[in-house]
Amino acid sequence: MSEIQLTTEPKPKRQAKRYYKTKKRSDYLWAYCMLAPTMIGLLIFYFWPILQTIYFSFTEWGAFGTFEWIGVENYVRMLTDSELGQAFRNTFIYIVLTVPIGIFLSILVAVLLNQKIKGRSVYRTLYFLPVITMPAAIAMVWKWLYNSDFGLINYVLSLFHIKGPSWITNPDIALYSIIIVAIWSGVGYNMVIFLSGLQNIPQTYYEAAKIDGAGPVRTFFSITMPLLSPIIFFVSIMSLIGAFQVFDLIFMMVSSNSVTIEKTQSIVYLFYQHAFVLNDKGYAAAIAVLLLVMILIVTVIQMLLQKKWVHYE
Repeated sequence: MSEIQLTTEPKPKRQAKRYYKTKKRSDYLWAYCMLAPTMIGLLIFYFWPILQTIYFSFTEWGAFGTFEWIGVENYVRMLTDSELGQAFRNTFIYIVLTVPIGIFLSILVAVLLNQKIKGRSVYRTLYFLPVITMPAAIAMVWKWLYNSDFGLINYVLSLFHIKGPSWITNPDIALYSIIIVAIWSGVGYNMVIFLSGLQNIPQTYYEAAKIDGAGPVRTFFSITMPLLSPIIFFVSIMSLIGAFQVFDLIFMMVSSNSVTIEKTQSIVYLFYQHAFVLNDKGYAAAIAVLLLVMILIVTVIQMLLQKKWVHYE
C-alpha cells in the first residue's frame, strides 16, 4: 500500500496539469478564432480561384459564359503557339534585366543614403516617391518623356545634335524602354528594405574592419553583403515574382494595335488578351496555370540555392 502511495501523483499536481491543459486548449481556440477570418479569406479569394483556374484550363469557352471539357488541348496548343513563345522571351528578357540591375541599384542607393549626408531624408523621400505613385500615372508621364516628336528626352538629345530614337514605337528598343521605367520605379521600394537591413548591422563590425585596414570596397563585400544576404534573398524572390507578373506598364505604354506589341507583351499581357479581349478563357486559364507553375519552380530553386550564399546570424 505504501509503494502505491509513493508512485501515485499528488492531487495538487494533477489539478495543475489539468488546468494547464485546459488553458492550452483555450489559447489554441482563441488563436484559431483570430486566424479564422484571414484563413477563410485566403480560401475564398485565393485558393478557390486557383482551383477554378486549373479546372477551366481544361475547358473551351463559348458565348454567354458556356464552356465544355476538352482535356489537355489547351496545353497541347501552347506547344505550337508562336505568340506565347514570344511572350516568354519578352518576359525572360524583362526578368534578366530588371531583377539584377534593380537589386544592384537599390543596394547602391541604400548604402549611399545610409551615410550621414546633408539632406538624407529628402533624398530618401525622392527615391521613394515613385512607389506611392499610381503605375498608370508613371506610365503616362514616361510615355510623354519617350515621345519621339515632342518628348523631353529627345529634346535634350537634340541639344547635343543627337537624333533620339522612337522609344516605344520601335520594336527593337520598346521593351528596353519599358525596362528602364520598371527599374526606375522599383528602386525606391527595395531601397527601403535594404536600408532596414543595413541599419541592423552592428557598427562594431565596421570598426573592426577599419582597424584591420580594410577599405570601403573590401568592407562592402566582406561585411555588408554577407550580412545583407537574407534581405537580398527576400528581395530577389519578390522581385522575380513581380517581374513574372508585369502587365500595367506594358498595357499603359504600348497600344494594343501598335507594331511593337508583339515584341513587348508579357505572359500576363497575353493572358489578358485571351481572357478579356478574345474571350478565349480556357486558353487564358492554361496560360495562368503555366505561369503559376513557373513561379513555383523558380521559387523552389531559389529556396534550395539560398543555402549556399545566404548567411544568417
